[in-house]
Amino acid sequence: MREDTRGCACCLLAAGGAATALLAWAPLARVSIDGGVGQWHRDLSVLYVDLPLVALGGALLPLLVWAAALRWLHRPWLAAVAAVAGLALGVWVLTGWWVPYERPEFVH
Repeated sequence: MREDTRGCACCLLAAGGAATALLAWAPLARVSIDGGVGQWHRDLSVLYVDLPLVALGGALLPLLVWAAALRWLHRPWLAAVAAVAGLALGVWVLTGWWVPYERPEFVH
């Protein structure tokens, strides 16, 4: 595999991973941004804390899996499949684990 092709693959994996992670995370964060019913649950910290972390994790996870798989398997297409599978597993863990904080209704 040529160096310029490898660099393009890394950029595509990073951009696709970040976009996929953000698109999976955004519906979960919606209640923190708009506040829900009566805007009692508004918490904009998800925009300056969680959003960069989700984007960074989504960009780095497929890159790390791809680099490790390429080093061990020596097949670029198997490394790409492993990177996509790693991203899918990471998004599944993100959507199953991360839940935005919702303040109880009786506390003001």
